[in-house]
Amino acid sequence: MSKAKILIVEDNLMNLELVSDVLEAHGYEVLQADTGRKALEIAGREQPELVLMDIQLPEMDGLEVTRLLKEDERTSHISVIALTAHAMRGDEERAREAGCSGYIAKPINTREFAGVIADFLAESRGDPGGKVEE
Repeated sequence: MSKAKILIVEDNLMNLELVSDVLEAHGYEVLQADTGRKALEIAGREQPELVLMDIQLPEMDGLEVTRLLKEDERTSHISVIALTAHAMRGDEERAREAGCSGYIAKPINTREFAGVIADFLAESRGDPGGKVEE
């Protein structure tokens, strides 16, 4: 199976580049958005398999963007993973209530990140043993 197309929604350029570089090094096709509006446009047009959603975004926060993705029949099937530095008590629950199917705290562990993403993708594809070799 070909590597997944992943949309990264992140307004911090350093974080965006780091996550993109790690995923591209593992063969994923990476799309980037630095605002919620761009994320909605790109997700509708490109149909990524997975969205990594920063919660703290300008204009519209990542939870609102996730809700809009889940309400749109064109994008409701796309798995969304919250990717946030706001690892406070209750944040994961709020992310899941908004429609996120997973939660990753920043800063990411670059050695483990691609494996975590592979696990999320396998889960979303219904493949419980979907670990990918590094």
